[in-house]
Amino acid sequence: MTGDEWVSGMLDYDKTDDNHRKLPSRLAIMKPEQLQLLLVREMPYGKYKGRLLADLPGHYLGWFAREGFPRGELGELLALMYELDHNALRHLLDPLRST
Repeated sequence: MTGDEWVSGMLDYDKTDDNHRKLPSRLAIMKPEQLQLLLVREMPYGKYKGRLLADLPGHYLGWFAREGFPRGELGELLALMYELDHNALRHLLDPLRST
């Protein structure tokens, strides 16, 4: 692991169960720049299309956690935002909003 990576406790949701829901399989490595991406990337589809990922409501993130996150970078960012929201850590993004 390099100095700019750390284990976040965020789960990796690559495996699926019999109902095709994604299941946590291992701890993922989170890069600090992913926090900044939450403040610039917008939700590309759905009810909250166009809203910053950092501003998605907790119930919507919880739905993804139950039903499965999309694959790829979007899914990783949504899973990270879910972890921040679920653990009441949204405030960690506040200093980054002003940069």
